[in-house]
Amino acid sequence: MRSSRRQTVATVNRMEDPAAHWRQTLRAQLMAARKDRDSIRVSALRSALSAIDNAETPDVEVPAAGAIAASVAGLGAAEVPRRVLTDTEIRTLLRTEVDDRLLAAEQMDGGGHSERAAAVRAEAAVLADLLSGG
Repeated sequence: MRSSRRQTVATVNRMEDPAAHWRQTLRAQLMAARKDRDSIRVSALRSALSAIDNAETPDVEVPAAGAIAASVAGLGAAEVPRRVLTDTEIRTLLRTEVDDRLLAAEQMDGGGHSERAAAVRAEAAVLADLLSGG
């Protein structure tokens, strides 16, 4: 019964905040990649986490704070809530990361940097594997 409740709570949490679910998954995989000393996976997973964090940056202008006329005052007065991403937005973001890496690898091959291109393709494969649920 407890296991069923945990699964239900996890499903509800994932539905409420997909970014938190993705972060949890990515961080767990990042820890495993670090333990395995897999630098390609570490790089790809760190990049994915950063991309999600960057995409959550607020679209609004942050109010001024400080000793300037007409500025807001008080603890947290200049705080702006972060954007909330849907699962679809996160998947699109990660697909873009994969596409960007594949394009960069193509350009590296053209520039004679085939070793680096192979590493970038391997990072793209790590992210593509995440998207396929692997």
